[in-house]
Formats: sequence, structure tokens, C-alpha cells
Amino acid sequence: MLRTQFEDQLIKLHNQFYSMGTQVSSQLNKAVRAFVSHDKDLAKEVIDDDEAINELEIKLEKKSFEIIALQQPVSTDLRTVITVLKASSDLERIGDHAVSISKSAIRMKGEERLPEIEREISIMGEEAKKMLDAALNAYIQSDEARAREVATWDGQINKLFKEIRSHAIAALKENPEAIVAGNDYLHVCTFLERIGDYSANLCEWIVYLKTGKIAELSSTDDNE
Repeated sequence: MLRTQFEDQLIKLHNQFYSMGTQVSSQLNKAVRAFVSHDKDLAKEVIDDDEAINELEIKLEKKSFEIIALQQPVSTDLRTVITVLKASSDLERIGDHAVSISKSAIRMKGEERLPEIEREISIMGEEAKKMLDAALNAYIQSDEARAREVATWDGQINKLFKEIRSHAIAALKENPEAIVAGNDYLHVCTFLERIGDYSANLCEWIVYLKTGKIAELSSTDDNE
């Protein structure tokens, strides 16, 4: 009976984590859309909704510590709780970066813009969201092989980051009036690159959940 209650608690924890993940993914999608479509209202919506994400992380953290204290789980059960505890922190950071992108969208209202760079940022945003969603699905399916595969996608996001940064700097030399926008383009592609890193972290926690080993899956040398 106690075991069944405990299993129910773990399932609930899993589901709450996944629910937080889908909300963060939605925030990321809205933030990039707000930035490239110059939608100040949508950007404000992302900023306003961030509090709910933070509360979810606190709730998951509290529940995880409660389970550890009361149930004293061992082996796989303990790994499940630790995974949620650590991975929810990565999700919260992704949410923070979505807020930063939204703040850039608001700051750039009325500034000189570079449409070709914004198109590239839109593509990078789609790739970052695709990676986050795939990592969350691998988590729900406890699919270690898929997690390892998804982690390699970070290389593509790093490649886009370097390309956008280089194109933005070149475009600014030709069009110095767009200096404010250019600065934000560099910030936003940096935020998206970090989101790729956090999604790779999620994949690492899935591998830990399945194997009990902490694996370094993303290639940090691509970030330089």
C-alpha cells in the first residue's frame, strides 16, 4: 500500500515536471515570436507569465525534498527525484532566458532593424524549441538513446550562433544606425545558445536517470 502511494507521488512529480517543461517551451516560442514580429504585448505576456514558472520550480523542489525526507528513496527512485530536482532548475533558467529575449523585444521598439538577421534568429529560435521539446519527450519516454541523440543537436545551435553573430557584426559595419538593434541581436542569439546548453543538460539528466552516471553530452568547445 505504501509502495503504491510512493509510486503515485513519483508519477505526479514526473507529470508536474513535464507540465513545467511544456509551459517553458511555450514561453520560448512566444518570446522569439515577439522579438521577430516586434510584438510588445506578446513580449509583456512572457514577462508576466514568468512568475508562474518560478512557482512551479519551487513547488517541484519542495515536493522533491519532501519525498527524500519522508520516503528515503534509494537507487532508481532516488535518481528519479534528483533528476526532477536538477532538471527543473535547468527549465527555470530557460524560462529566464525567454524573459530576457522578451525584454529585448520591448527595448527595440522603434529602433532601426536588420530583417535578414531577424530571419536567422527566427530559425535559431525554432531549432532551440525543437531541441527542448525533443529533450522533454525523451524524458517522458525515459529514452536514453534519444536523449544522447538530442544532445548532439546543440552543435547545430552553436553553429547558428556563430553565423548570426558574424552576420550581425558585418551588417552593423555597413549600417551603424542599427547599433542598438545589433546589440540586442547579439544578446538574443547568446540567450538562444544558452537555451541549447540547458536542453543538453536535460538530456544528461535523462542519461543519469537511466544509468546512474553523469555524462558530459554537449561539446563545450563549440561555444567558443
